[in-house]
Amino acid sequence: MTTSLLVGINAKYIHSNLAIRSIRDYGKQHFNLSIELAEYTINQQPDFILAQIYQNMPKILGFSCYIWNYELIKRLVSELKKLLPDTFIFLGGPEVTYDPEQVLSSTKADCVVIGEGEKSCGELIRALLTGKPLSTVAGIAFRESGKVSLTPSGPPLSMSELPFVYDQENLSDLEHRIIYYESSRGCPFRCQYCLSGEGNQVRFLPLSEVYRHLDFFLAHNVRQVKFVDRTFNCNKQYAMSIWKYLQEHDNGVTNFHFEIAAELLDEDTIAFLQRIRKGFFQFEIGVQSTNPKTLEHIQRITKIDLLRDIIKKLQKNQNIHLHLDLIIGLPYEGYQRFGKSFDDVYALSPDQLQVGFLKLLKGSGLYRNREKYGIVSSDYAPYEVLYTDDLSYAELLKLKMVEEMVEVYYNSNRFRLLLSYLTSFYSSPFRFFEELASFYQKEGHHLRAHSNLEYYTILYQYFRTIRKGSEEQFQQYALFDLYSHEKAKRLPEWLDNSAQEIYKKRIYRFYENKDNILRYLPQYAQMDEKQIYRSAHIQVFHASPFTGEKKVTPVLFNYKNCDLLGNAAHTVIELPDLLEAEQTNSQS
Repeated sequence: MTTSLLVGINAKYIHSNLAIRSIRDYGKQHFNLSIELAEYTINQQPDFILAQIYQNMPKILGFSCYIWNYELIKRLVSELKKLLPDTFIFLGGPEVTYDPEQVLSSTKADCVVIGEGEKSCGELIRALLTGKPLSTVAGIAFRESGKVSLTPSGPPLSMSELPFVYDQENLSDLEHRIIYYESSRGCPFRCQYCLSGEGNQVRFLPLSEVYRHLDFFLAHNVRQVKFVDRTFNCNKQYAMSIWKYLQEHDNGVTNFHFEIAAELLDEDTIAFLQRIRKGFFQFEIGVQSTNPKTLEHIQRITKIDLLRDIIKKLQKNQNIHLHLDLIIGLPYEGYQRFGKSFDDVYALSPDQLQVGFLKLLKGSGLYRNREKYGIVSSDYAPYEVLYTDDLSYAELLKLKMVEEMVEVYYNSNRFRLLLSYLTSFYSSPFRFFEELASFYQKEGHHLRAHSNLEYYTILYQYFRTIRKGSEEQFQQYALFDLYSHEKAKRLPEWLDNSAQEIYKKRIYRFYENKDNILRYLPQYAQMDEKQIYRSAHIQVFHASPFTGEKKVTPVLFNYKNCDLLGNAAHTVIELPDLLEAEQTNSQS
């Protein structure tokens, strides 16, 4: 039997729950509590999660609640109260903080922890174990004599009080998951779709402690550390201190992800960022919209011209992976105007263009003013927008398909040359994705799953319908995109690869030549030619994929240089001497 169990239900397996780890370790350090953890994903069957929790037989059970897991948690709580009627169940997290009375009236939970949970959860569990009145616990809502009682919140925790939740032992459990890290809490901005700026001032963890934590990640060659700070660079001096420390202690392996406000970057900061190792930093930048009226009403500080200039400077050396975000369903942004925002951001060529739909979070400014803007959202978590005064539900459904096409064809990084080629036939990138989405849905492709090769075939079928461009050029770009991402074991039937057969023997002789390996593939130096042949790839094109010039062009793809995040970052080298040698041999 487990005394106390905290449950995190993540959106994906690669995610981990920082909150329950922080509560567990805080409880151990400050209250001498022994708390166990369990993590699942929303993709697992509810009955499986239910059975797993039941078998633990917890006396005290807490759930970490977010918009992506709340409906599932409500279902689990209802069933668990039937199976474990004596178990005390409490809920915490951003999804239940705003209106705890409503949460208790609509669920079978016994208690809601309001706001940050480390100290409140520790006090709650200790009170339950020692028999102290729940009224002595700060920042909770609970049922008492048929009514809901709320206790006053305690002062915000000092960041120094929060535990560092990682050690060498538990890192092995997180080997294939994202490591989340928090160096500050709060946000100085008041974006109307968000809750991070509500309440307390921004609090920062002392830099000496941050450095100690970063040393741990770097020493253990953690794959990726994702800072959960809402606006990491809201304090320039603090952010730069961390970035400079990381540069000075770079292990050449770990990647760090930050959510930043690009407009706050000055020239000195940009110049520094342009010098860091490629793949070391990853930035997520919330553009949300390029419509000035929309930005004004959601209280964004964004100045689009300035943002555009800063992003181009960050891209100058192609060393930082950039994610740019857009939100569908914001005030005064209808279908056509969203298309303009899409084109504006697409023109910046981000590594990821993340298109999301407005979630009408309870307690946010847009939630309070939803009638003013005619925003109607689902009553069920994640409370996604259904329509607004400016965007109909039918238009939103069209944008759903556009978003899917962006995910499949842009954010996968598998179709870079093909997208550049195809979008050139349209008045704007948005029009291309709009037409592709229409084709995709009309043909019923959205009703079934597809392999990576099938996505190429679907794009080829679509290309055949527009009757523009050159089929040979399309096929050459398809070959390049395909081999840029992986050494394909087979090709679609429609893809002409005849040039490859002509130079097959010459390609193999290239791998037999040790000088070639040392020059182009030094990482493969200890392998024999058969192993190299299976690992690297030389593709011969009818036309140059780099310039479009109609000449036979061999290209070497080195897959050992793929970056740690799985991005298509292989070394790609044109090999003109391969054909020159072939011609010499033919003459002799």
